[in-house]
Amino acid sequence: MSDLTVLAISGSLREASFNTALIRAAQRLAPAGLTIEQYTALGAIPPFNQDVEPEPPAAVVDLRERIAAADGLLIATPEYNYGVPGVLKNALDWASRPTFPITSWVSPLAHKPIAIVGAAPTGMGTVRAQLQLRQLFLWTDSAVVTKPEIIVTNAHEKLTEDGAVKDETTETLLRALLDALVTKIRVTQLAAATA
Repeated sequence: MSDLTVLAISGSLREASFNTALIRAAQRLAPAGLTIEQYTALGAIPPFNQDVEPEPPAAVVDLRERIAAADGLLIATPEYNYGVPGVLKNALDWASRPTFPITSWVSPLAHKPIAIVGAAPTGMGTVRAQLQLRQLFLWTDSAVVTKPEIIVTNAHEKLTEDGAVKDETTETLLRALLDALVTKIRVTQLAAATA
């Protein structure tokens, strides 16, 4: 079996983001044969504008190419006002176009294996934001990992900024999610090869 590469996107632009720390934790805990590359240019993507869609900005082209080249995605989302952060939703809107076959171009999110996680300092964590992402990825025909669901609450007690996990349950769940993502990638690749 060949090695796999996953592109990891944190939905937070904050320097000391818990969700970026969660991606670093995933990099530390990745199983053998899985490389997790962190996407760091989310802030460079301009607001979606259908008028410039035929000739998208360079940052958008780069994002689409990196998603297309990756075997899967890992998305770590904060929750702002009961939902997905605007910068993350904006990037996914750019990557998802078109959403139906109006041209020969196909979204790099179509059939892409995706795992979703989220970390927050308090409360309900990122339950609603993760649900919104799952709904979005239904529309793009992405292959989302359904279990385990990881909602890291009190993230400041469970993660360090450099990605060390201080909580055994969080570590166990994160390892299980990465294993499930690898399985989803292998199944998706096999299905594509035999189609």
